[in-house]
Amino acid sequence: MGDFLSSVLPPGLIDVLSALIPPVVVATVFCAFVIKLLRKEMAPRRMDGSLVSEDATSDDSAADKGAAEVEETKATNETPITQDGERTESEGR
Repeated sequence: MGDFLSSVLPPGLIDVLSALIPPVVVATVFCAFVIKLLRKEMAPRRMDGSLVSEDATSDDSAADKGAAEVEETKATNETPITQDGERTESEGR
């Protein structure tokens, strides 16, 4: 196989490629590790620090820890977001 590469590629290019392969492998492994670490750290978390994706496995453990669950309300376009007794902006115009 070495004879085939030496016949196809210029003589200096084989030396360059053999010198560049180890740094490319190290850089690829490093980038894969950094991406994996960043994805883990950027995962959505609750206020107590536990991962949101652990819902199915730790429902009982979250209740044991006394973690407060926050209920999210979803506003629709038809309903204005106001508190009791306040007017919406469009009513004052």
